[in-house]
This record gives sequence, C-alpha cells and structure tokens, in this order.
Amino acid sequence: MSKEHSGVLRAWESTMRKTQAAKKRANNIFGITSMANVTNNDLEDDTDKGVSISGEAYFAEKILPNGDYYTGQWYDNFPDGQGKYLWTDGCMYLGEWHKGKTMGKGRFSWPSGASYEGEFKAGYMDGSGTYIGSSGETYKGKWVMNMKHGHGILNYSNGDCYDGEWRRGFQEGHGKYQWQNKNYYIGQWKNGVIFGKGTFVWSNGNTYDGYWEDGMPKGNGTYQWPDGSFYVGNWSKDPDEQNGTYYPSESSLAANLEWDPTTVYKEIAGCKICVGERVSIMPSQKRLATWYSSKGGDKPRRMSVDGRVSVGVERPLDKMSLWENDGNSNGLRQVRRDLDCELLGIPHNDANPKFNLGLPLKAPKLEKRQGETISKGHRNYELMLNLQLGIRHSVGRPAPATSFDLKASAFDPKDKIWTRFPREGSKYTPPHQSYEFKWKDYCPVVFRTLRKLFKVDPADYMISICGDNALRELSSPGKSGSFFYLTDDDRYMIKTMKKSEVKMFLRMLSAYYNHVRSFENTLVIKYYGLHCVKIPGTTQKKVRFIIMGNLLRSDYTIHRRFDLKGSSLGRITEKNEFETDNTTILKDLDLNFIFKLQKAWYQEFCWQIDKDCEFLVQERTMDYSLLVGLHFREISTNGELIPCQRRTSSGNSENESTDHISRTNADQLLLDPKRWASVKLGSNMPARVERTIRKPELELQLVGEQTGEYYEVIMFFGIIDILQDYDITKKLEHAYKSIHYDPTSISAVDPKQYSKRFRDFIIKVFAEDT
Repeated sequence: MSKEHSGVLRAWESTMRKTQAAKKRANNIFGITSMANVTNNDLEDDTDKGVSISGEAYFAEKILPNGDYYTGQWYDNFPDGQGKYLWTDGCMYLGEWHKGKTMGKGRFSWPSGASYEGEFKAGYMDGSGTYIGSSGETYKGKWVMNMKHGHGILNYSNGDCYDGEWRRGFQEGHGKYQWQNKNYYIGQWKNGVIFGKGTFVWSNGNTYDGYWEDGMPKGNGTYQWPDGSFYVGNWSKDPDEQNGTYYPSESSLAANLEWDPTTVYKEIAGCKICVGERVSIMPSQKRLATWYSSKGGDKPRRMSVDGRVSVGVERPLDKMSLWENDGNSNGLRQVRRDLDCELLGIPHNDANPKFNLGLPLKAPKLEKRQGETISKGHRNYELMLNLQLGIRHSVGRPAPATSFDLKASAFDPKDKIWTRFPREGSKYTPPHQSYEFKWKDYCPVVFRTLRKLFKVDPADYMISICGDNALRELSSPGKSGSFFYLTDDDRYMIKTMKKSEVKMFLRMLSAYYNHVRSFENTLVIKYYGLHCVKIPGTTQKKVRFIIMGNLLRSDYTIHRRFDLKGSSLGRITEKNEFETDNTTILKDLDLNFIFKLQKAWYQEFCWQIDKDCEFLVQERTMDYSLLVGLHFREISTNGELIPCQRRTSSGNSENESTDHISRTNADQLLLDPKRWASVKLGSNMPARVERTIRKPELELQLVGEQTGEYYEVIMFFGIIDILQDYDITKKLEHAYKSIHYDPTSISAVDPKQYSKRFRDFIIKVFAEDT
C-alpha cells in the first residue's frame, strides 16, 4: 500500500471515529430521540429523517458529514423554529431559529462548561441574557452584538461584583463595584475604569468623595475619617499639583498633621478592577456543517449559525468578483443589470452609475499623494520655515503643569504671546535662514491643554509638523480662499484663516473646550493650535492659521470622500464619475450610498450628532458639513467594487459568501475587547454601505432609492468647517439666493434652520444595520 493511500485511509478512519463519537454524545446530551440508524452511505448522503410537507416546517434529525448533529424544526433547507445543534467540538445551541439564524430565546453552551441563556439576534447574544463562565463568573443583564451593553450585574469568580451600566463590553456610566474585602466604589465609569465623580468607601469607614481620572483621584475631592475629620483640596498623583487642607474633628484628640495624601493612591492601587473571563469563541462564529440543498442540486453549502452561507470549503478572503466563477460571467452580469434596470425603470443606455444600477461601481483612480511638496523656491517656502520655527518654539517652551479645570482668564482673547524671530537668533530663539518675523500664540494654555486632552504627545506633534520632511500644499484654496497644508505623515492639516474666523473661534473657544472635554466621542473636528505669523516691512502682512487633525488620515486607502451638508444648490462636483480620483471631494448630490452602522454604534452616532448640533446652534455657527471617507474592502482585479450581498425582488440573498468573511472579522473584533481601542466613533469603523439610485428626472433628489446592494467598508467621518458665523454677509447671501432659488436648498440659512436640516439629512443617510 502506498504512503499516500495509507495516509488517506488513516484520515478516513479518524473522521469515522469522530463521527461515531459525536453520535454517541448527541444521544447522551439530547436524551431520548427517535434517531434512525446511520450507515456509512447515509453519512455521505446526509441523513435527513422527517416528513416534508410542501410550504410547511417539519421535524428533522440530521447527522452531518463532519459529525455535527441537528434535531428540530426545519423549513426551506434551514433550521426554523425550535431546534438543537451540537458541534463536534462540544459547543451546543438549544432554542429558537429563524431561516437558519439563532433568533429569539435560546441557550448556547461551550465545552469548557460556560453557558449563555437569553435572547439572540442574527446569531449574536443580543437582548437580555445570563452568561455563566467556566470559572463561575456570572453576568446577568443587557447585551448588544455579543457585548455587555446597558444595565447588568457581573459577579466575578474572585468574589468582586459590579452592578451598573455597560457600554460596548466595558463599565461606562454609573455603577457600583464592590471588592471581596468589602471596599466599594459608587459613581461614574468610562471605558472600564473609574472616571468622573464618585465615592470610594473603605471597609474601615474612610471615604474619598470627589473627581477621578483613569482610576485615581484627580481634581477636587474630600477624604474623610469615621471620627469626622477630613482633608479637602486638589488631588493629583503629581506631588507638585497636590494641595489641600486638613480639618480635625472636635472629637479627635489631635490633628493628624503628618498624614500624607499620597498614601490614598497606594491604597487604591491595591484595589484592582477584574478584567473578567474571556469567551473562547462567539456563537456567531460557529458554522453549520455542509449539507446538500434540495434546491441547489449537488452543490454543497456551508452556513454559519447566523445564516451566512459560503460555497464549498471555507477559504481566506479573496478578491474574486461577483459571478466570476462562471465562464460566461460578463453575460450573467449584464443579464442581471438589465433585469435591475427593468425593475427600477432606469434607461439601459444611461452611462452614469448614479442613475443606472446596471453599471457597476468602480474604484476611483489612486493618486500617489495629496498636494505639492513645499521645497526651496516654492512661493510659500519661507512661510513654512516660519511656521515650523514658531511651532517648535511654542511646544518646546517650558510651562507649568495644568489641570483640565482651566480658569476663565485662559480663554481671554487678549491672552496671547508675541515672540520676535531675528535671523541671527536671540536669547529665546535660534538663528535661521528665513527673514525676520514675529510669531503670535493665541490662548497658549488652552491649546496646550487641548493637546493633552486629545492625548497628543508633544514630541510626536513637533516631529510631524517640524521634522525634516516638508509640508505639502493642497493644489487649490478652498471656497473661502483659505490655503491648506498637510504634514508629511498626514496626521495634521494646517489652514490659513481670515481675521473674522479667528475672532469667531476665540469667542467660542471656551464652549468648544467644554464640549470636547464633556463628550469624548464628539464628531466635531479637533483643533490643536491657533497662531499668527507677522512679516515685517511696508506691508506688515499677517498670516493666521489653525492646526487641526486630519479626519481621513488612515493606513487604509480612502477610496471615496463625501462632504455632506444637507443642501442641494451647487452641491455636486463638476467632474463626472470617470474623472474622479480618490482625493476628489464629492458632495450631497453625488452621494449614492446609505451608511449602515451596527446597532450599538448607530445609537451612539445619533446621540452624539444631537449633542454636537446643540453645541453648534448655541454658538450661532453654520455652513459646517460632515466629511465622510470610505475604504472599500473588496475590489476586483478590473477595479470594480464587489458587493457583499445582493437582495432580489423576492427578498432572498445572493452572494453571501463574501458577507460571512467580513462578519467573521467583526466577530474577532468583538472577541478581543483590546482591539476596540483602534475603533472609535467616526474612526476606523467596520460598516456596510447600501447603494442607492437616483431617477434621472429627480437629479436634485438628496437621498436615492435603496437597491439592496451592499458593500463592506471601513468608515471615517467627522464635522468640519465649524467657524462660519451667520453674520451680515451670510444674511445678505441668503436674501439674494432666496429670490432666485428655493430657500430650503441653499447653504446660507439661520443656524437653527441649518442645524435641523443638517441633522435630518444625516439621520436619513445613516441607518442601523439590521
């Protein structure tokens, strides 16, 4: 017998042993069932015992070729109704199914002994449910997409307990954590750590009541002893920032003058927050074994527990286009396009994919880099050197440590520092090759604190802007006449500003600071510095500029960029679909997608949009927009975007083979909470977009008709251009354009009206992915 034949025989014998063992386990676990005897031929053909009544569900028992076992209701080739599924690795689901998906109430158990009993939605633990870990850890509460989300109680295996609010798998909101030693904390949480206002109570009766940051006292707070004496002041791990006063009680014999507040930090450091048990594999990652479809002939289909189908053996993500497995793929594609055009009433000869579903969406041409490098001889080369010298001086200048609680004087527009930069250098400035200039920092304490709040490292900030690599100037100024510059690493964008914009920003700076401090996930653009370069001479020219984060900076290629306001007048690009590249900024009337966010993210998005719009109305600003960047995850070799799922008119799904791949990636993300650190609202977000189509006679239609054609994307978005005041110029613009055009279609409108129109439009083009 050859070695090859011997290896195949051993593999076959191993498979049979596992199959028989699985059948034995199935009998033991499910108890008394009416399972028929299974022969080797039955296993190859797929055992399916039951009586099928056309159009009705029936009871089925299956031992599948890989040894998995299912018993329960069956309909249209899917589990549907009550059923039990046992995988060969020992995982088991018992509960409700709907069209092959775990949907409703059920119980999922792991071979480790862990179990989840509660509500499921599309394969995910979603709703109310109880998870009991293999170590005895128990969580009872709300879930969203496999994550603790909402109110819940977690009893840890070491005796600790948390009772409170959760958000995306972490303690966030109000909650109480009690340690086994009877110490407890009750108050605010953020991302799984104590953050905000709260009270820590020791088992000996001592208490700290005040503010916290990253799990430690930070800011105003009071430490009190059981005898009534207390210490009140400003708390910080930095001894230079720590200060306060000790007040003895009348009953205490003597003042505890030698008491050191830093001992509190040592005591709290010993009270660790448990991480909790990690789930080995999510229910949504378990796949149903292969069976032969009565509808699809002998073509094997493989389905995940939440209904995702793949053809044949699972394989890594590939770049194959839709229908390209068939030798006549172009013909099949064209037939499908013609059918879609007939259904939607779209002319077949329309060459614009915005109006014609029969035309595939193409990935844009890729530009190597945005902008022109500012090298010696460039008209703005000297200005760039001045800017870099000024930034290096401002960021490197020694300054006392400050807390996030800034005084009102820090926001005073008169709080600015002028510095002269002579060519030969001075006591505070280095010699340089540019002309002499003066440099102004506006509200330096505020912007230094903002950079700290946004977790910007000063050294990295200086290297990005002032390193050896030059800045890049974007090809043309914006509509306002401002010029834009990008750092070499694309992290920061520098924009020249008009004097009126600087005044506007300084007026709203305090409100802006409080807003971004209060809402970590705000979509409002992040600002890092406000400066001015004054060039001496007869002209006395002043160049004011602001430094902000680049919302679309990513390791992913951004294929599509949209600037969305919710207005229609002039909101379309002059380039046609085939002239655009990946740096083209498309507008409202170019939009041909609905953005689909997962449930938890969509709820967060709607809430945050409301808060950001309230802030912008309060500050009387308008003309802002939502900048959206899309990276498409599937592109064919000929440059076409590959849909992940296509809905037919009957509601069934096609091409779900690529759908399960991206969903598996999402499951892996959910499995490891640490990976959530790279995903934030508006940044690096896995999502889907649904293609929309406009009818040619409705060219000014802002939101097209949904087609059921979905694409997997990575999304980036945020609110930009927030510094336009509704001043007399904008009021005159509104009055003039209202005479010639529909007043609701123009950008220049009252801030309240602008905010309502903007929010209503954004909520229409974003939706929950169900």
